[in-house]
Amino acid sequence: MSLPFHDRKFQFLLIAVALALVFEILSLFDLQIPMPYAPFIYAIFIMSIGHEILWKGFKAIFQLKFSSINLLMTIAVFGAFYLGEYPEAAVVIVLYILGERLEDIGIANSKTAMEGLIQKAPKTAYVKHLHEDIYIDKVEIGSIICIKSGELIPLDGKIHLGETSIDESAITGEPIPKDKHIGDFVYAGTLNKHRYIEIETTKISADTTFSKIIRMTFEANAHKGETQQFIQKFAKYYTPMVILIAVGIFIIPVFVFHQDEKTWLNQAISLLVIACPCALVISSPVAIYAAIGNASSKGALIKGGKYLEAMSEIGAIALDKTRTITDGKPVVTDVFPLNQISREELLACTAGAEMFSEHPLANAIIEASKKEGFEPHTATGYKSIIGKGATAQCLVCANKDIYLGKMDFIREHTKAEDAQAEEIVQSLSAEGKTSIVVSFGKGIAGILGLMDQIKPEAPKAINELKEMGLRVYLLSGDHQNAADFIGKKVGIDHIYGNLLPEGKEEKIAELMKSKGGVAMAGDGINDTPAMAQSTVSIAMGAAGSDTAIEPANIALMNDQLGLIPFIIRLSKKTIQRIKINTISAISIKVLFIILAFSGYSNLVFAIAADVGVTIAVIFSSLTLMNFEQKEDTLC
Repeated sequence: MSLPFHDRKFQFLLIAVALALVFEILSLFDLQIPMPYAPFIYAIFIMSIGHEILWKGFKAIFQLKFSSINLLMTIAVFGAFYLGEYPEAAVVIVLYILGERLEDIGIANSKTAMEGLIQKAPKTAYVKHLHEDIYIDKVEIGSIICIKSGELIPLDGKIHLGETSIDESAITGEPIPKDKHIGDFVYAGTLNKHRYIEIETTKISADTTFSKIIRMTFEANAHKGETQQFIQKFAKYYTPMVILIAVGIFIIPVFVFHQDEKTWLNQAISLLVIACPCALVISSPVAIYAAIGNASSKGALIKGGKYLEAMSEIGAIALDKTRTITDGKPVVTDVFPLNQISREELLACTAGAEMFSEHPLANAIIEASKKEGFEPHTATGYKSIIGKGATAQCLVCANKDIYLGKMDFIREHTKAEDAQAEEIVQSLSAEGKTSIVVSFGKGIAGILGLMDQIKPEAPKAINELKEMGLRVYLLSGDHQNAADFIGKKVGIDHIYGNLLPEGKEEKIAELMKSKGGVAMAGDGINDTPAMAQSTVSIAMGAAGSDTAIEPANIALMNDQLGLIPFIIRLSKKTIQRIKINTISAISIKVLFIILAFSGYSNLVFAIAADVGVTIAVIFSSLTLMNFEQKEDTLC
């Protein structure tokens, strides 16, 4: 959540807060605006800032909504005015409005990304037998539609003609494009990376996987309950109680014991000022503001106090794999030179061939070769065979033929059986890794293993979450072997792979029934339905998708997984601080209410004590700005 410092209204509010605090502090030293100007100046100040709150308070009186905190604010302001405590009236109203304003920041943009995504999605499809583009909601099941290279696929279907690579990250979240052939299914919203294809539609536009993602996201948001601030819950009982006691202090002495009406009217109003909710009201927003500011300075944007509060109550957390636990970028993890081929020759020749490819795996191989100090060999004659592999000729190694790709593709070019190579491929597959088999035309030259790299801080961050008593779940669109390997590496016991967005959303709903509050961390629109279903959604930021960041309740802009346990600790500390501040404020109120009811109240002392508690609450809350993150979660 970025604070709108460019917003003039917000700037005006911050200036008002500063002025109110200055006036309050000066009043402690008996430095006040002289009479008769003070009430007029403060009235203008309060009305310009808090007219909406005061209007709601008046409406609550006429509607008999005695639990309204706006009513309590209105009574407190007018009571303070009646007794000449103008600075306190100003402080109460401006700090309350600041807290409310901070809660609302970010809501306006919560649906912007998803609406933008809908706008970017294809609106038409080129239907082959009609020879024209028509709106996708008019395309019937079984129609043949044409998709050029670089275009988004508008409808679910299966390939009728051609072969290509499809970027399915919008659906599965996996960064590596998948090779697709005739008969393979493709999803709406995914990207055709390479060649012209024709697909036979299998669903109407309203039933596509892409449409379901959007629909589930909005439905989950619509059914998600709002978490109220602790002080608002307490005010439901506090406000009517204070009003009833004040009425009782006036009515009983005057109408039962026939005592002086003016004396007990002053005593009742004095009680309302003693019960002024200044410290009570600001205990929540100031603490939340300080905590949110702290988190923001570390790269965690929290879109409101209710999400910070909710994080303190979760019992489980679900994590996506790609770009959450891993970096989302494949790297070479294993190099197996075979049949007397050197490591340098294997990497340099393979990297030379891959220089012609834009595939993420090719880039990983090139980087691995350079990292080990092997300059990729010059190659020529590169040819890609979709779904199988590629061929080229190395000019450095005496025009040596290079074949690289899947084992089946290599077998087509070499008849030699290699049990060791077969065993290596099977072993890499069991670890969820991708195998690139390389041949120089005579047997197998070697095998490269690639996988998405685990973030360095992931194991420590997950261990912290478990030490907090949280159950940690891995939800991945990747195959189960890859999910199991990554999950076990970082210490996760509950691992679920092969999940499409519907599956992730269903799993979150299931966890919420059995575990209560559940946080979901992920990126990309494939995670959005599950994130929207969760109690608190956390988007991995810079490397993630805007379509996940905007609807998310918390965005980790620097992709540090270690920020999640920090936010949980911060949220628990914040709620603890709010409760301590609230109990302290209420204790002072109760003490002076008892004194007032007994006829021994001292208004000057009571107000001084209330101001003291208010200042203590402010400073206590602001210490949350220095709440520290464990250093080892960042390494």
